[in-house]
Amino acid sequence: MLPLILAGVDRYPASSTTKGQPNLILFLLLLVGIPLVELYFLIQVGTEIGVLPTIAISLFTAALGGYLVRRQGFDVLARVRRAKDQGELPALAVMDGALLLVAGFFLLLPGFLTDAVGFLLLIPAIRQHLIKRFIVILPPGQGPGGPAGPRVIEGDYRRESD
Repeated sequence: MLPLILAGVDRYPASSTTKGQPNLILFLLLLVGIPLVELYFLIQVGTEIGVLPTIAISLFTAALGGYLVRRQGFDVLARVRRAKDQGELPALAVMDGALLLVAGFFLLLPGFLTDAVGFLLLIPAIRQHLIKRFIVILPPGQGPGGPAGPRVIEGDYRRESD
């Protein structure tokens, strides 16, 4: 088994008054900005091709995305079971499944930008690249706890009767 370490994860995060503020601002910008961009694209496409075709395209991409996520999800589930049957940790397959969950979420949201991101996450090579980007796979014996193997504490003992 290979230990996995998340790259760039800070074990001791800074207080919310120092490093946490930019993350909160970025989150709020994304929370407000993405729906506004999606709304802009929906309005532009709606004025070009009409309201009903725009709604039909949005519903079609949601249905197609749901079907594809379900199909790939069963493949990931089979990989998890196979890894567990072999006595391995299915960490990479679980992370692949988590990215599929994110893809499904993006595909269910109405809009063309989120659909594009969702369909990109359905490509296995892109998911594998993202997983490799955020983890470091260490060879056996090089984990964060030092060399692998049983921890031995030497000492003497004697049994006393109660």
